[in-house]
Amino acid sequence: MTLTELKYIVAVARERHFGKAADACYVSQPTLSVAVKKLEEELDLKLFERSANEVTVTPLGEEVVRQAQSVLEQAANIKEIAKRGKDPLAGPLRLGVIYTIAPYLLPELVKNVISKTPQMPLMLQENFTVKLLEMLRTGEIDCAILAEPFPDAGLAVAPLYDEPFLAVVPNGHALAREKTVTAERLKAETMLLLGTGHCFRDHVLEVCPEFARFSSNAEGIRKSFEGSSLETIKHMVAAGMGVTLVPCLSVPHGALDAKPKRRKDEDAYVKYIPITDEAGGAPPTRRVVLAWRRSFTRYEAIASLRNAIYACELPGVKRLS
Repeated sequence: MTLTELKYIVAVARERHFGKAADACYVSQPTLSVAVKKLEEELDLKLFERSANEVTVTPLGEEVVRQAQSVLEQAANIKEIAKRGKDPLAGPLRLGVIYTIAPYLLPELVKNVISKTPQMPLMLQENFTVKLLEMLRTGEIDCAILAEPFPDAGLAVAPLYDEPFLAVVPNGHALAREKTVTAERLKAETMLLLGTGHCFRDHVLEVCPEFARFSSNAEGIRKSFEGSSLETIKHMVAAGMGVTLVPCLSVPHGALDAKPKRRKDEDAYVKYIPITDEAGGAPPTRRVVLAWRRSFTRYEAIASLRNAIYACELPGVKRLS
C-alpha cells in the first residue's frame, strides 16, 4: 500500500462520493477508484459499500480509515522535521478559512503576505468549519482561520479578534431609523439565515433562538429563510424579504457613517445597525482564532501569518494580540 492510496480512502470516507473525493485529490475518478480497489484487494477487505446514491464506510473500513488518517499525519510530521533546518518561511503555507470570513479578510491578508513574506505563498482552502477541522487532522492544510466554538480536536489555537454582529434591514424598514437595535426587537422580524453547516448560522441562532423554528405568533408563516452566502442574504434583505445579522467585517466601508456616501450597489438599499443588549451587557460577538496541528513545526510561519492578519485594517473588531 502507498500513502497515496491511504489519502484516497480518507477522501472517499470524508466525501461519501468517489467523484467528489477524486476532485478533492486532483485526480480522475477512474484513477482513484482503481487505487481504492487495489488497496481493498491487498487487504482482502471491503472498505466501502457502494450504491447508486451514496458510498458508506464498512465497520472495519472505519478502523482502517482512522489508522490511515494517523499514518498520513505522521508522514506529514516527517516532512515538517525535514524542514526544520531550512527557512521555515520558505515554501507554501496551506491555509483554510471559513466561508463567512474569507471574502472579507483574504483580499488584504493576501496582499500583506505577498509584501512581507513573498517566499511563503498562501494555498487557500475555503470551506465549512467541520471540513477544515478534518483537513487539519489529515494534514491536507497546515492551519485554519475559524470562529469559536468548534469541537476540540487537540489543536493549538491562538485568538485573533472578537467580531461584533450588526443587524441588516431594508432601507424602508421601520428599524432603519434607529441608531441601535436589540435582539428582542429583531425577534418579531423574518430572519434570513445561512444554510445548515455554516457556523455563523449557529451564532445567529444563539442570539435569536426563536428563528430555529416557526414563530409561535407567526400564524403558520415561516419566520426564517435560508441563503447560501452572506452576500446573497444581503441581496435578499435589499429585496425586502426580511432582516439578518452579519459580522462587522462584512459591512462595506463607510456604511456606518452618520451620512454614508450614496452607493450604487445593493448596499444602497440596506441599513446596518449596531446591536445592543437590553440588560447593558456586551453585544453579540464571535471569536475568530487561528488553529493549527500541535505537530506543525513551522512556528515562524504561524507567527508571520498572525502578524499579517494584524496588519489588516480589521475595522470594528477587538484585537486579541
